[in-house]
Amino acid sequence: MLELVDEAMAAGARLAPCCQLLGLDPRTLQRWRTRPEDGRTTHERPPPPNRLSDEERALVLQTAALPRFRDLSPKQIVAQLADEGTYMASESTFYRVLREERLQHHRGRAKPPTHTKPREKVATGPNQVWSWDITYLRGPGHRQFFYLYVLLDVWSRKIVGWTVRESECGTHAATMVREAVFREGSPEGLVLHSDRGAPMTSATLLGLLDALSVRPSYSRPRVSDDNPFSESLFRTMKYRPAYPSKPFPSRSAAEAWVEHFVDWYCHEHRHSALGMVTPAQRHDGEDIGLLAQRRQLYEAARSRHPERWSGKTRTWSRPIEVALNPSDATRERLAS
Repeated sequence: MLELVDEAMAAGARLAPCCQLLGLDPRTLQRWRTRPEDGRTTHERPPPPNRLSDEERALVLQTAALPRFRDLSPKQIVAQLADEGTYMASESTFYRVLREERLQHHRGRAKPPTHTKPREKVATGPNQVWSWDITYLRGPGHRQFFYLYVLLDVWSRKIVGWTVRESECGTHAATMVREAVFREGSPEGLVLHSDRGAPMTSATLLGLLDALSVRPSYSRPRVSDDNPFSESLFRTMKYRPAYPSKPFPSRSAAEAWVEHFVDWYCHEHRHSALGMVTPAQRHDGEDIGLLAQRRQLYEAARSRHPERWSGKTRTWSRPIEVALNPSDATRERLAS
């Protein structure tokens, strides 16, 4: 290429038009003339010392394609392998390998969520702040619905109460709340958050909450999406692959499906905001030992291959506080 430029300039051409025609900067040609052995153009970058071997890379792909893992994200796969005492690769490595093989694609039907900012409630343990809401389940007839009432512990994400009814009313809500409070041992100082729907503000429910010494909390007026934990739970439920595409034929069929979902959500689903443990494990305190076991496993893996870590191992930390619609100051404090 230098010879072509020299030939053109000898015939009377100027340097700038020649470089523009070749798609080069004039300084690039100057550097080639003064430093023909530039290392940036003659030397190949050596492979990183901490890269996976071909066998380890193949094992990652083979594991991700197993029937029990092929429908899970790398977050879920890494956590489940850690519980089984196996460290294969980091979460980011799983993502990178699958992405390089064109196996990492968005498969969900959900759109990016939106959030609002109601009043703040902070929980530091189970049975301090509960959130509840009602969602619709399609029934067999035209414009016929069943109503799913769900009571959620904000700190652990455990579903502490639920019921399927054929109508919305404060009596059904009061029955669900009363049973959940007694089942959880009548916790003191409990806060119950909800929106301002008719069942939530009914005299029947408010009278029960007063008798149980449960303090009600409500979303801001004229804001339709002010209860993010319950809304997130319903989103998880309705975007599950197993969620029926057809209406429920009866109330008993809806109850059977919801019972199966609640069991999966509380005892099998590893929640990303809880350190990839299940809500039941966090609610009962079992996550403390489980996360400590994961940390020990990662430290042992690092000691076997220290060259694969440029810093500390994954901490598998346990969130101490959970804020319901936190203020900016609380959000910054929890993020630090």
